[in-house]
Amino acid sequence: MKKSIFRSICLVAIGVFLTSLILIMGVLYRYFSAVQLESLKKQTELAAIAVENEGISYFENIETKEFRITLINPDGKVLFDTQSSADDMENHLNRAEIRDAIRKGYGESMRYSSTLLERLIYTAQKLPDGSVIRLSETHYSVLSLVLMMTQPILITAVVAVVLSLILASRLSGKIVKPLNELNLDHPEAKGCYEEISPLINRINSQQKQLKIQSAELRQKKEEFNAATRNMKEGIVLLNESGIILSINNSASEILSVSSFCVGKDILLVNNSIELQELLQHAKNGSHSDILMNIRGMEYQINASPVVSDNNVSGIALIIFDITEKEKAEQMRREFSANVSHELKTPLHSISGYAELMKNGMVKDEDIKGFSYRIYSEAQRMIALIDDIIKLSRLDEANSYMNEEETDLYKIAEDTIRILKPVAEAKEIKITLTGKKSVLKGYPQLLSGIIYNLCDNAIKYNRKNGSVDVEIKQNGGNIILSVADNGIGIPEEHQERIFERFYRVDKSHSKEVGGTGLGLSIVKHAAKLHKAEISLTSIPDGGTTVTVSFPVNMN
Repeated sequence: MKKSIFRSICLVAIGVFLTSLILIMGVLYRYFSAVQLESLKKQTELAAIAVENEGISYFENIETKEFRITLINPDGKVLFDTQSSADDMENHLNRAEIRDAIRKGYGESMRYSSTLLERLIYTAQKLPDGSVIRLSETHYSVLSLVLMMTQPILITAVVAVVLSLILASRLSGKIVKPLNELNLDHPEAKGCYEEISPLINRINSQQKQLKIQSAELRQKKEEFNAATRNMKEGIVLLNESGIILSINNSASEILSVSSFCVGKDILLVNNSIELQELLQHAKNGSHSDILMNIRGMEYQINASPVVSDNNVSGIALIIFDITEKEKAEQMRREFSANVSHELKTPLHSISGYAELMKNGMVKDEDIKGFSYRIYSEAQRMIALIDDIIKLSRLDEANSYMNEEETDLYKIAEDTIRILKPVAEAKEIKITLTGKKSVLKGYPQLLSGIIYNLCDNAIKYNRKNGSVDVEIKQNGGNIILSVADNGIGIPEEHQERIFERFYRVDKSHSKEVGGTGLGLSIVKHAAKLHKAEISLTSIPDGGTTVTVSFPVNMN
C-alpha cells in the first residue's frame, strides 16, 4: 500500500510539473514571439529611415546576420536582398506583408520560407517613393525555446523530482503509519484518519465475531475431545486425502501410535490392503466396514465419508473391539454343540432302553435294571437342563435377584450340611473353618459357588480323602478357599477348567455324574460379585480353588 501511495504521489507531482512546464513554455513562447515581432518592427522602421535618407547606397557594405533585409519596388520586383540574388527571386507582390505595407503603410506576417527553408517573421514598411523595405528574422520554435532553457529546466526538474520523492515518501509513510501500528486484537478508530474509521470499525466487529467463533470452536473441540478421550471405541478423523486430523486414546493404543501421528497419512500407520480398500470406498462416498486382526485382537473398523457440497471433505473411522464378542460367539457355538452332544447321549440311551422294553425284548427280571438306567439318564438330563437354566439366568445378570447383607460362613455351613451325606458315602471328610463374614451379595449364587466347588472336590477325590473349606477376611476382602487332596488337574487343562462343558477326563466325569457346567456357574456367579478366582492344582496331589470377594461390590 505504501508503494502504491508513494508511486501515485510521485506520478501526480511529475504530472503537475510537466503540465506546468507546458503551460509556462506556452506563455514564454507567446511572450518571446511578441517581443521578437516588436523588435523586428522597430528595426524595420530604422531601416526605412536610413534608406529614405541615404537611398540605395545604404545597402552598400551592409552586413547583418540577425536580419534579412529585402527592398521591393511597388510592382513587387525585388531590388535588393541581403541573402539572395535579387534577379533570382520571384515577384513578392503577393506576399501578405507586402500587400499590407503598400495598402496600409505597414505589414507583418509569419510563414515558412521556401527560399531559406525555415519559419520566419516578416515586417514590411512602405517608403515615400512607394517601394517597400522588409526585414525578416528566424522565428523561435517551442523546441528552440526549450533548448535555450535546457539548463534551468533541468535544474528545476531535478529539484522538483527530489522534492516530490521526499514529499511522497513522508506523506505515504504518514498515511500508512496508523494502519501499520494498528493492533488487530484491539482495533480502535481513535487517533486514526476519519476516512479509515469505517475500516477500523469493520475490523473491530469482525474481530469480535472471530473471537466468539474461535471460543465456540475451542469449546466444541474440548467437548469432542472430552467425549472421545475415554471412549473404548477408537475414533480417527481424516481429511479427504487420508491425513490424520484427530485421533483419540483408544485408537492410539489399538494402532500402537502416539498423538504425534496427527498430520501424517493413515497408511503410514497401517498400510494393509483391507484398510486401503476401506478408505477408497469412503473417498467414493460409500459407508463400509471391515474386520481386522491386530496383534491377535479382532476389530471392526467402520468408515463413514464426511460430505460437504456433494464432495467428500473427510473420513471418520470408528474402531470397535469385537474380540470378546467373537469369543462369546465362539463360546455360544461351542455351547450349542456341547448341549446337543450332552443331551443326545442320554436321549439315545433312554430311547434305546425304551425301544427294547416296548418290543418285549427285555426279560421280566431285567426290567428293573432297565428302568433304573432310564431313570438315571433322565436325572442326568434334568441336572444338565437345570445347570443350563442357571447359566442362562447368570448371563442375564442379576435383574431377578435382590442384593442383601449375607453371612458367607453361614451359607457355607448350610451347604456343607447338605453335602455331608454324599461325602460320607464316598468316605471323604469335609470340614469348615473360619468365622462370621458378612458381605453384600446374592445368597442363592453364593450358595451355588460353595456347593459346586465342594461337589467337585468330593466327586474328583479319592477314598479316605478330605475337603477343607475355609472362610477368612483379608483387608477389604473375604476369602473363600476350597481345598482337596484328590486326583488334581494337569497344568495344560487348568486355564480352561472354568469353560462350559470342559472336562479333563470325560469318561471319569460321566462316571461321577458331572454335567461339565459346575465351574462355569462358579465363574459367572463370582463375576457378578466382582470376585476374583484363582486355582492351584497338582496332579495326584489335590486342588485348591480360592475366591476373593470384595466386602462392598459398589
